[in-house]
Amino acid sequence: MSQSVTAAVDAGATWIDTAPNYASGSAEALLRPVLDGHSRVRVSTKVGFVPDSDRVAARDAGVLPLGGDQNHCLSRPYIAWQLARSRVRLGRVPDLVFIHNPEHDRTDPADVARTLTAAFEELESAADADEICGYGVATWAGLSSGLFAVPELTSLAETVGGPRHHFRAVQFPVSLIHLTVVADALDGRGALAEARGAGLDVFASAPLGGGALLAAMADDLVRVIDCSASPAQAALLVALSAPGVSRVLLSASTPAHWADAQGAESRESLSPVRLRRVIDAVGT
Repeated sequence: MSQSVTAAVDAGATWIDTAPNYASGSAEALLRPVLDGHSRVRVSTKVGFVPDSDRVAARDAGVLPLGGDQNHCLSRPYIAWQLARSRVRLGRVPDLVFIHNPEHDRTDPADVARTLTAAFEELESAADADEICGYGVATWAGLSSGLFAVPELTSLAETVGGPRHHFRAVQFPVSLIHLTVVADALDGRGALAEARGAGLDVFASAPLGGGALLAAMADDLVRVIDCSASPAQAALLVALSAPGVSRVLLSASTPAHWADAQGAESRESLSPVRLRRVIDAVGT
C-alpha cells in the first residue's frame, strides 16, 4: 500500500482519502510515514464504519451502544472517540472528515436525518476546537436513492453551525456505471450541480467501478471517449470531465496504475457535447 501511495504522491497527487476501516484497520497508520514526508499533501478520513480491530476498544470505552449495530456507528461519543484515534494514527489534524455512508442499514429518511444531525453537531464541535479542518458526507446511495439531497445537507449545516459552518464536501460515485448524475449535471440539475451551486467540493468515488469497468471498456466505447486513451484512461476521463467534480478518487495497487491515471488527468477534458455522446452510447 505505502509503495503505491508514494508513487501517487511522487506523480503529483495532492490529496489522499482514507478511512479507519480501510486495509483491515491499518490504512491510517500506514499512511503516516507518507504524510510526514509530504506536508503539501492533504488528507481526508471518515467516521462511521467500525474497524474489526477497534471494536473491542470501542466497547471498552463505552462508545458503542449496547445491542446496537457493532459494525457502523455515528453516535456523537463514537465520532469523538474515532476522531481522536485518527489524529494519532495520521499524525496530523485531518483536512476533512467524511460521514461514511449515513444511509447504512437505514431506509427511513427521518432516521437518516436524525443520524446526520447528531453527526453534524459533533463534527462542528470538533472543527471549532481545531480537531478537524472541515467535514463532509460520503455516500454510496444516499443521494441517488433520495434519502437526502445536497440542499438538505447544506441547510442542516447552516442550522447546526450557522453561516460560518464547516461543511465542505460531498463524496459519491461518478463513473460510466453512474452516468445519471453526469447527465443531470449537463442539464444543470442533480447532486453535482447542487454541490457546485453550494460551493462544495465533490470527491468522485469509484470512477472505475471498483475495477469492473476495465473489463467492460469495449474498443468502440473507448473511441467515443478518446481514441488515443487506454481503457482505464477513457473511463477516468468521464469522471474527470463531469461538471462540478473537484477530485477523482482512485485506488491503485501498483505504480504503473498510478502512471496510467496520471495520463488520464493530463488529457483535455471531455466537452459537454462529447459527454452527451458517451451518455447516448452507454445509456443511463
